[in-house]
Amino acid sequence: MGTCATCGNDYDQSFTIVKDNMDYEFDSFECAIEKLAPSCEHCNCRVIGHGVSQGGSIYCCDHCAKQA
Repeated sequence: MGTCATCGNDYDQSFTIVKDNMDYEFDSFECAIEKLAPSCEHCNCRVIGHGVSQGGSIYCCDHCAKQA
């Protein structure tokens, strides 16, 4: 049983993600996204797809990149 790095839930079907040589235990993809996915520089939503990288910043979509 692992303890979720985001919500602290103990869950018998947790999973581990390794990022930058750090191990993170999660109970759901929702918690993994909340902890590890970057946020859009314009609207602050989590970037779950490819996103748009512009000028060293990441945006969730072309619209947000153009607004910034």
